[in-house]
This record gives sequence, C-alpha cells and structure tokens, in this order.
Amino acid sequence: MTAAPPRPATPSQPVPLPLTAAVHRPHSRVLPLGLAVGTVAALGVLLLRPPAPVVALAVALVLGAVLELTRRLRGQLAAAEELEAQRLELVSRGRSTADELEVATRMMRARAQTMTSVIDAVTEQSIIGTDPDGLIRVWNPGAERMLGLPRADVVRTRSITDFHAPEELSPEGAPGTPAERFAALVQGAREHGSDVRDWTYLTADGRRLTVSVAITPRTDDDGEQAGWNFVGTDMTEARAAERLKDQFVSLISHELRTPLSSILGYLELVMDDEEQPLTDEQRQYLSTVERNAQRLLRLVGDLLFTAQVDAGRFTLQPEDVDLAGIVRAAEETARVTAAARGVTVSVEAPDTGPVVRGDALRLGQACDNLVSNAVKFTPGGGRVTLRLRRAWRHEDGAVGERQVPGARPVALLSVSDTGVGIPSGEQGQLFTSFFRASTARRNAVPGVGLGLTITKAITTAHGGSLDVTSVEGRGTTFTLTLPLDGVPAA
Repeated sequence: MTAAPPRPATPSQPVPLPLTAAVHRPHSRVLPLGLAVGTVAALGVLLLRPPAPVVALAVALVLGAVLELTRRLRGQLAAAEELEAQRLELVSRGRSTADELEVATRMMRARAQTMTSVIDAVTEQSIIGTDPDGLIRVWNPGAERMLGLPRADVVRTRSITDFHAPEELSPEGAPGTPAERFAALVQGAREHGSDVRDWTYLTADGRRLTVSVAITPRTDDDGEQAGWNFVGTDMTEARAAERLKDQFVSLISHELRTPLSSILGYLELVMDDEEQPLTDEQRQYLSTVERNAQRLLRLVGDLLFTAQVDAGRFTLQPEDVDLAGIVRAAEETARVTAAARGVTVSVEAPDTGPVVRGDALRLGQACDNLVSNAVKFTPGGGRVTLRLRRAWRHEDGAVGERQVPGARPVALLSVSDTGVGIPSGEQGQLFTSFFRASTARRNAVPGVGLGLTITKAITTAHGGSLDVTSVEGRGTTFTLTLPLDGVPAA
C-alpha cells in the first residue's frame, strides 16, 4: 500500500514556515510572533490528518518553535538575573557612596571644628580672615581682646582697613577708595606670597597699637584664592622698649665719649712728658690704663654705630677701595695679638685689587672685626687664613668661579679659622646685637656681641652679603661678598 501523494495547500490551509527561516533570524523582533503563527498552523495541519511527510514537517516545525522559545526564555531569564545582579550592585554602590559621603562630611565638620577651636584658643594674637575684597569673615578672641570689639559687631559688616591707620594705607595723603586702601594693605603679600611688617591698628577706644602683622593669602580646596589671613602680634611695648634702649645707648655713648677722650689725652701728655719722665713701673701702670681706656672708647664707638644703624642714619663715604690693601692692613693689625696667642695668620690675595666702590674706613672696620674674632676664638697653635678672590654671582644667587650669561662680578673676602666653632643652632643669631655664642661664654672669650652686627650692617650698606659656615670644635669661615659692578678694573 503506497502513501497517498500530498495534497496541494489550499488558501484555507496556511503553509507552514520553513524551520530554517526561524533558525536563521534569531535577532528579528518578528521572530516570536512568526514562531507562534507557524506553530498554530502546524497544529492545524496535524488536526486535518495530512500525509506523513506533511506530518513530519509540521512536527519538526513545532519542535523547533518549542526549542527556540525555550532558548529565548532562558536567555531572557539570564538577562533578568544579570539585571537583578546589576541592580543589587548599584544599590550596594549607592549605599557605599552614601557612607563615604557621610564619613567625609563628618571629617570636614571635625576639621572645621578643630580649626575653629585652635583659632579661638589663640588669645595673645589677633587672627582676622577676610574675603578677597577685605570684608571680615573670621574674628578670633585675640582680635576681640586687641581691638575691643566682639565678633558679632564685625563679621560680615566691617572691612579690615577700618582698623588700620589711614595714613599708612594712603601714603600720598589722599584718602582713596576702600578698594585702593585694601590693595595697598595686601600689596606686599600679593607680590611676594606673604608679608610681615609693623602696622598701626586703631582700637575701639581710640588707642593706636603697633602690631606686627603677617599677611598671607587663603585658598579653598580647589587651590583658588578665597581671601586673606591677618595674624597680628601687639608690639607696642616692645617697640617702645627698643626706642628707650636706643635712646639710652646713644645718650650713654655720648656722655662716655667725652670723658674718655679727655682721659686718653691727658694720659698721652703724662706718658710723653720728657721733663718729668716716668719710671718703668709707672709707665706699665699707665699703659694698662691707656689700653683699657682705648678698649672702652672702641666699645662706645660700636654702641654709637649700632644706634646709627638702628636709626637709619648710617651713611657711607664712597671711593674706590683696593680690597687687597684692606686685607693686608687687617692682617697687620692682628699680627701682634695673634703672635702673643700663638696663632698663625696668613693671607692669600693678589698684590692689588679687586677694587670696589665703598667706604674704606667702614670696610676696614668690617675686615678687622672678622680677623679679630677669628684670632680670639682660635686656641694656640691654630691658624687664621684671609682669602681674597674674584667670582661671579649667578641669577639664582649662587656664587661660582665660572662666568655664565647673566652673572655679575663679585669680590669674595673670607676669613677662616681652626677655632672652637659655633653650634649650628646658634648660627642664625650671630648677627643679633649683644648675642654671644655659648662657645664664647664657655671659653671666656672677651667681647660684648656687637662686632658681627656692625660687620653685617656695613656689608649690607655696600650691597653685599655676609655668610657663615661653622662646625663646632673644627672652626668657622665668614665670607663677605661685595659687588664689583661699575668698578674700574684693578
């Protein structure tokens, strides 16, 4: 019995879609609908009891649709699970971010509270913070105490310039606008990054205070300038004490100089009197008197010179000065004292030059001070060396032997010794009036602590610099650097 041939499809019997069509279009949005229609059609064909080949095709179509739908459902389920995992991860990240933000907020609040506590704990200095235009935003208890106004009366209502003497912010006499006065106040800090100087503060009760104010810019977290900080220390009493000290030194120096000159004059008359010659013992006694009177006269001269420097009345008598002559004169002056102490003094300098434009008397005084100190601080058997040479100061301030573009010629005068040295922690105070290093006090080296102060002032007045390098127990080197610009070649 042979199978009946398949009957052709009629319009009432939809033709099933080929399985390959469903398989090769997996990404079409129409595919699920096509599979459903094909499946229904195949089921309809089966209900009509078609021939075996048609039945097989319909069954294959139904199975393919079921498999495809199963695959798609599994894919959608996996995608749903992945989306759920992503949602959970986002929720976790959101919670973590919220926790981090909360921690950062607490840290910022704690930092702000700490800064506020520190600022409020400062009562001896005024701390005033302003916005970029000078409007006060910070006013600590030290400012309240110094200027006599509570914080509530000042913050966001007053400008920092309200508490400064008007003449200091308007040097030309014109009052100027608030912006111009504030610009004058912060000009130094704007140009150099910070500024420390004395200003006159005006208090609520009309008093005028001399205040040392440190002005610095204030930046925000992004590095942008957010305003200015003004930290002030009341120096009124200290400056008054300094003026009284200077007046006292000047007065005493003048009062001592006249009788000392008279004493020395009469000593010279007595010691040189040929009609009434002195015995050797008398001459020895009077020589001791003369030596101490000369020492006291030099001290008076140093005190007067220091007072002139502090008062800004220090002047120079400029001329062409041969530094080689200055160095050799200083060695000659110290030769007797050095020989008595067993100290060798040597000079390393050219026969003439270099030549600088300066005050020969003051430069000689500076060199004498350095050599005298070196001899005093060097024990017997030690050595003091004076060196003089030319060099070049580079644009970055360094000094070298080679000439480079932009370098300026300088003279280097150094005095080195093999003495007791200076502790590193004390070297920054060497040029302070009346300061004496611990090694000087420990070794009972005579002096009052004015020589280096005077030498520094003389060097600065000549446009030079004075530097020191020292190792305790090994020795010290002072280097005096003087500019040679515009000086005729030696």
